[in-house]
Amino acid sequence: MVGTVDKSDGIGRSRLRFSPWWLAGPVFLAVAWWSFSPLGAGAEADGLKHVGWVLRIELPIKDQTLDRLRRFALRAVEKARAQGKRPVLVFELVVPPGQEEAAAASDFGRSYDAANFISGPRLSEATTVAYVPQSIRGHAVLLVLACDEIVMAPNAQIGLAGAAEKTIGPVMEAGYKEIAERRKRIPAAVALGLLDPRRKVLEVETEVSPEYVTPEGLEALRKQRTIISTKVLFEAGQPGQLTGREARQRDFISFMASDYRDLARQLGLPPEALEVDPAFSEDYRAVRVPLKGPITSKAVRKAQRMIEDSVRDGANFICLAIDSPGGSLEDSLQLASFLAYDLDPSEVRTVAYVKSEARADAAIVALACDHVVLHPLAVLGGEGDAVFDRRDIEEARRAIRQAIGQRKARSWSLPSAMIDPDLEVYRCTRVDEPGYAEYFCDEELAEQIEPDQWKRGPAVTVPGKPFEVTGQEATEYWLATHVVDSFMAFKERYGLEDDPALLGPSWADELIDALASGKLAVILLVIGVVAAYAELQAPGIGVGGFVATICFLLFFWSRFLGGTAGWLEVLLFAAGVVCLLLEVFVIPGFGIFGVGGAILVLVSIVLASQTFVRPQNEYQWEQFQNSLLVLLATAVGSLVVGVLLNRWLPKAPLVSGMVLRPPEGEEAERQRQRESLVDYSHLVGQRGTTTTPLLPSGKAMFGDQLLDVITDGDLIPRDHEVVVVEVHGNKILVRAAEEGEA
Repeated sequence: MVGTVDKSDGIGRSRLRFSPWWLAGPVFLAVAWWSFSPLGAGAEADGLKHVGWVLRIELPIKDQTLDRLRRFALRAVEKARAQGKRPVLVFELVVPPGQEEAAAASDFGRSYDAANFISGPRLSEATTVAYVPQSIRGHAVLLVLACDEIVMAPNAQIGLAGAAEKTIGPVMEAGYKEIAERRKRIPAAVALGLLDPRRKVLEVETEVSPEYVTPEGLEALRKQRTIISTKVLFEAGQPGQLTGREARQRDFISFMASDYRDLARQLGLPPEALEVDPAFSEDYRAVRVPLKGPITSKAVRKAQRMIEDSVRDGANFICLAIDSPGGSLEDSLQLASFLAYDLDPSEVRTVAYVKSEARADAAIVALACDHVVLHPLAVLGGEGDAVFDRRDIEEARRAIRQAIGQRKARSWSLPSAMIDPDLEVYRCTRVDEPGYAEYFCDEELAEQIEPDQWKRGPAVTVPGKPFEVTGQEATEYWLATHVVDSFMAFKERYGLEDDPALLGPSWADELIDALASGKLAVILLVIGVVAAYAELQAPGIGVGGFVATICFLLFFWSRFLGGTAGWLEVLLFAAGVVCLLLEVFVIPGFGIFGVGGAILVLVSIVLASQTFVRPQNEYQWEQFQNSLLVLLATAVGSLVVGVLLNRWLPKAPLVSGMVLRPPEGEEAERQRQRESLVDYSHLVGQRGTTTTPLLPSGKAMFGDQLLDVITDGDLIPRDHEVVVVEVHGNKILVRAAEEGEA
C-alpha cells in the first residue's frame, strides 16, 4: 500500500491515509515522524527550522478581529522569511469569562472572510494551527476548519456553529463545505453536521479507512467500498458537537494540548516561541516599572498603579524590574493575579527583569509575567524575607496553579516549590521523546493528558528547603526565557535599544543602591559617629553636628526607600540620641539613660538593615549576620578614625583656634605635677571666667590661672562668669554667677 500523506508541511503529527501500497507505509511513517517531530525538527545546526507565534482571538469575530489577524499573520510571515525559517501561526480561540452567549454570535460573513484568508494563498508559506483550549460555538468554527492543524484541549468542544442563526441557507452550507474541503482536516459532511443540527451524519468503517457521510451518501459509498460497520456520529435534530478526545480518536485533530508548553512540544518548538506578541500588531511602546526591596502592600499598590497608568497611556511592553527578597505572600499573589488576569497578553507583554534577586514570593510575581529574564548570577526563589505557615502555603499553591499554571501555561510545580519546602518535584521525561523533560510533582504529573507517557526521574528539590535557582540554571528548568548580562543586553534582546521610554535605573535608584550597600553604609555610620564625637569635643562650632546629621539622614533615607526601615527605626534612633544627650549634658555619669540610649541606637541600626526582628531561616540569619557586621565595622572604624582625629584635629589650621590643644611633652608633665600637689581650697567663693563651654567640664580663668573646672550638670557657655562652689583636691566645682552677685 502506498501511503498518501494528508498534511500541509508536517508540523505536529501527520495524518496518514493508507492505500494498497502497504509495504511503504511503515517506512514513510518513520521518515515522517523523524522529519516533523521535535527531534527531527531540532536537527538543524542553528536550531529549529520553524518559528512560531500565537494570536489570541477573542470571540465573537468582529471587523477589527479580521484586521488584526491579517496584520499579525503577514508581519509574522515577513519576520520568519527574514530569519530563513517557516512560520507556525497559532490562532487561539478564546471565550471571555461570562461571555459564552455573546461569543457564539460571530457573524458568518466576517468568520468566512477570516477563514478564507487563513486558508488562502497569502499564508501558503506558513503552517496555520487552530488552538481550542475551551469550548466554542458559532461561526468561529470556520476558523478551526481553515487551519492546517487543529489542536484541542481534551474536554473542549466545537460545534453548534449555526446556533445563532434562525435559518441555515445554502450559502452558509457552501462556505463550510468549501473551507472543509480546502484543508481536509475535518470531512465536509462532519463540518455540515457541526453547522446544521438537522443533518444526520454517519461514521462508516470500510476496508480502507473510516468515512463520514450523510444517509443519502451511504448508498453511493457502498458501490465504491466494502462497508464493515455503520454508526451514527450526529443524530438529526441534535446539536453536532465534538470534544477534543472524540476528535482525536477520529483523527480530525492533530493532537490534544492543555497549555502552550504541551502545544509547543508537539509542534517541535521551544516553549517561549509560542507566545502572544503584540509587537506584530504594532511596535513596542515600552516602560520600566521598578519593584525593589521587600514586598509590601504599599510597594504592590505603587507598582500596580504605575502599570495601569502606563497601559492607559498606550504602553504595550511592561518591564517589571524586580530586585526583592520577598516579604508579603498575600500582596505578592495579588500582584501576580493582576499580571496574569487583568492584562491582556494580546495587547500588553509583561517581562520580569531580575538583576539580583527575586526570592520567595517575589519569584511568584516574576513568573506571573509573560517572560522572565535573569542575570546569570541572579537568584530566583528560595528562602527570603518572610516565613510562611502551612495555611498560607496551601492558599498560595492554589493561586499559583491558576495564575501561572493555567494563565501563563507554565508548570506550576516548581513555582509552588519556591514557597512550599515540603513539595517534591521530579524531572519527568516522555517515554516517546526521551530527550524532552518537564518538572512535575506527583499531583501535576497525574493531571497530564497522557500521564502514562511520562517517566518520573530523580527529584530536583531538597526536602525542607524552598526551591532556588540562579539565572544560569533557570533556563534548564523552563523558568527563564532569556539570560542577559546587563539591562542594555535586555533592551537589545527585545529590540528596544532606541526606546526612550524604557529607561534604565535613575540616578536616585543608583544612589539608593549604593548607600544601602554594606560598605557605604559602614562609611556613613563611621563618619556620623566621628562627626558627632568631634562636635562634643568642640561644641558650638556646628560642623561636626551638621555632618553627623547628614550622614545619619542618608543612612536612614536609603534604608527607608529600600524598604527595610520604617518610622519605628527612625523613632528608635531619635529616642536613643535624646537619651545619650540627656546623659551627657543633663545627668552626668554613665547611668540608665546612657546605656538605654546606646541600646536604642544599636537596635535601630540593626532593624533598619533588615525587615524582620528575629531571624527564622537561613536567609534571615545571613542578613542578621550582615547587620551585626555593619555594627562591628562601624565600631572599629569609628575608634580608629576617632584616635587619628584626636591627634590631628587640634593641629589643623582651620580649627586649632577653636579646639583646646592638650599640653604635650614637658608642659604636660609639669601640669601633672602641679595638679598632684596643688591645693585649690582657697578658691572657694572666688569668681572666674570660662574660656571654653562647660559641658559640664571645661576650663576657666581665675586671675592669671587657667584651671580645669566642672559644673554640677548645668551647661555654661564660654566667657561667662562662674563662682567656685566646692573644691576636692584638684577637682573644682563651679556654678554660673548670678547677675548682681558680689
